[in-house]
Amino acid sequence: MVRKAGLWVLAVVLLAAGLTFVVFGLSGSGGPPQPPAWAAATRPVAHHAALPRSVPVRVDVPSIGVRAPLIGLGLDAGGSVEVPSRPSEAGWYDRGPTPGERGAAVLLGHVDSARGAAVFYDLGRLRPGNRVEVSRADGRVAVFTVESVERVAKDRFPTRRVYGPLDHAGLRLVTCGGAFDRAARSYRDNVIVYAALTSVR
Repeated sequence: MVRKAGLWVLAVVLLAAGLTFVVFGLSGSGGPPQPPAWAAATRPVAHHAALPRSVPVRVDVPSIGVRAPLIGLGLDAGGSVEVPSRPSEAGWYDRGPTPGERGAAVLLGHVDSARGAAVFYDLGRLRPGNRVEVSRADGRVAVFTVESVERVAKDRFPTRRVYGPLDHAGLRLVTCGGAFDRAARSYRDNVIVYAALTSVR
């Protein structure tokens, strides 16, 4: 019973993170790219065996030109997942699995800033079959294949699907999307990429 209560508290905390992620908005922009509805349908891939735990140091997404350092992200004083302090860097939620380890490793990055596009601005352009590579401290590169990309309203953030347990090595990339609410200074949706480990080099 205590374990279930703990999981519920964690779910609430992580849901709050989904609700409060990015607060910028490009002035005069039509907004970041959004995934088409069909990209949300999961296209399963053959899973590679999970790796031992090792801290991630960089993420590369060749199809959208992302090559960014990764920093560890914990929980802030309010109990929400921290966000990267710089628009050019992405973060890894370090209370969860490392990329390549069994479970759902979660990477977060800003979509934009007051100065322009940020590291995950083009995340909505990803499609099933695209590749995401994570370089790790042990010298290995965990290669993930995208299975689906979805845009969801922040008040319906799929906490369990993003942060919940998996029987394989998975990866989630999260940023903001949809329309920008200028009154709230926040995007109304999240763009979430779901991927699975398919090779290691």
